Amino acid sequence: MDAVVLAGGYATRLWPVTKHRPKMLLPVGETTVIDRILTELETDDRIENVYVSTNERFAAEFEAHVEEEGYEKPQLSIEETSAEDEKFGVVGALGQLVAREGIDDDLLVIAGDNLIGFDVSDFIDYFAEKGTPTLAAYDVGTREKAKSYGLVELEDERVVDFQEKPEEPNSTLVSIACYAFPEESIRFQEYLDGDNNPDEPGWFIQWLQSQEAVHAFTFDDAWYDIGTPESYLEAVAWELDGGSLIAESATVEGSEIGENVHVLPDAEVVDSTIEEAVIFSDTTVEDCEIRESIIDKDTHVANLDLAGALIGAHTQITNGQ
Repeated sequence: MDAVVLAGGYATRLWPVTKHRPKMLLPVGETTVIDRILTELETDDRIENVYVSTNERFAAEFEAHVEEEGYEKPQLSIEETSAEDEKFGVVGALGQLVAREGIDDDLLVIAGDNLIGFDVSDFIDYFAEKGTPTLAAYDVGTREKAKSYGLVELEDERVVDFQEKPEEPNSTLVSIACYAFPEESIRFQEYLDGDNNPDEPGWFIQWLQSQEAVHAFTFDDAWYDIGTPESYLEAVAWELDGGSLIAESATVEGSEIGENVHVLPDAEVVDSTIEEAVIFSDTTVEDCEIRESIIDKDTHVANLDLAGALIGAHTQITNGQ
């Protein structure tokens, strides 16, 4: 079995923090979301090849990261894009990747920004048992949230209806970006060759379940789709579980560090109150109150009261200016 880890997005909703950094490499506790996935794939003997599907802009960052972490299976598969408006849809990108890499085996596809509480090996076990295209499904709890995802309707464990981002959801069970396909069901190009079929994975699944049996692996563990500052901070909070993580080389003086705070190496926090925030490396925070915020590396902020802030790297803001 081969695996594709989707890491080609430009994460514009997290700019400026992700303007020059892939969101999959944002820290969540001691690791990153993509490292959780790559580590599991690295240790599962059923996975032969792991293709990290990314773009030209972030290829060098991923290549360096894979080498630094010492992974053996992951290899880059690079889309010829460097900006959001050049990007392929997910199905088109997958179709090109399958052709480019000559994939002729069962295929696992998982988003590199998916923080999932279940073990990927359990999902692969379920797929092997069913022998059909399989998706992971999660109850988001409210119909309002369900409007943003592909809605799954089941009979037992089989998908009998799939609606992509419905305006009036009739349930709260949604598909997350985690799929497995038998070799004969890798029908991306066939789908795209149809009449006006949208280049989105939800629509592909909707089409596929009308063609053949599709099963859903449902789970109750955590799931965070890290696409916004809010969802990123929620993932950090889940990982820290009300605590804080202060790097050994960070300096914290005269400050109150509240719940779910991550201060990265060589950052300095002085005479400040911090809660629900990530302070990146080589950043200095002085005389501030900071809540629910992300402050990127090599930044200096002083005498500020910030809530819900997203501050890019190499920034200086003092006295409210």
